[in-house]
Amino acid sequence: MISANAKTIQKSFTEQAQNFETKSMNFTKQEYLEHMISCVKPQKTDTVLEVAAGTCICGRSLAPCVKNVTCLDMTTAMLAVGKAEAAKQRLLNMDFVQGDAEKLSFSDNSFDIVISRLAFHHFPNPKRCFSEMVRVLKTGGKLVVMDMEAAEETLRNTEDEIETLRDPSHMRNLSKEEFTEMFQDSRLPITTMDCTELPVSLSAWLALTNTPAQIAADISKWLMDEINGSGLTGFNPYEKNGKIYFNQRWLMMIGKKL
Repeated sequence: MISANAKTIQKSFTEQAQNFETKSMNFTKQEYLEHMISCVKPQKTDTVLEVAAGTCICGRSLAPCVKNVTCLDMTTAMLAVGKAEAAKQRLLNMDFVQGDAEKLSFSDNSFDIVISRLAFHHFPNPKRCFSEMVRVLKTGGKLVVMDMEAAEETLRNTEDEIETLRDPSHMRNLSKEEFTEMFQDSRLPITTMDCTELPVSLSAWLALTNTPAQIAADISKWLMDEINGSGLTGFNPYEKNGKIYFNQRWLMMIGKKL
């Protein structure tokens, strides 16, 4: 039986699917994808699994560099966009699988690279998903996690409250220390730890999830109040060209399975 959280995720990302790669957002920022590839250092013989792949942005970026890419996501609408984009790019070495990150339908030691991007904050049980990713990773393989880093401890609840108002499928941003602990508990030495700040337009961010007008207005006021010196949100918003922006802190960690 599908969980309540899974239903929320499917509803949210079905709505987001067609606009997920909009140029007004930085989720598809080419420079960052190139940076990711330079850190991962894929080989032509590698097999790759992208977990909670969405529209398979990472998988499509890695496909020309590797033998095969499998993209897994629970939302068929997101996978459909990824499959269509892969066809446009003539990427013939990709497979698309609907599935649950907590119960990966693959054998142990199946992939040379297992990667997940901007997904862990949606997982109700991130440790379970991490363990599943480790299980299907080959010995000597690379596990790559990219996600938003949580705000400082005193502001984490406020940051998560705003995130959840905007997208009910959001669960909780994790800290660098929490990600590090998962790598350590799985005995995966961390070979790369990188944090990049990416600017996000508040209006584009709210539009992506079709945030209801009143909620969007409340969030906008919350961030504008901070800009005007009243209260803190964890977003550190600022104005540029008359619009509200904030920087997302994207954490990338790569570990090697011994």
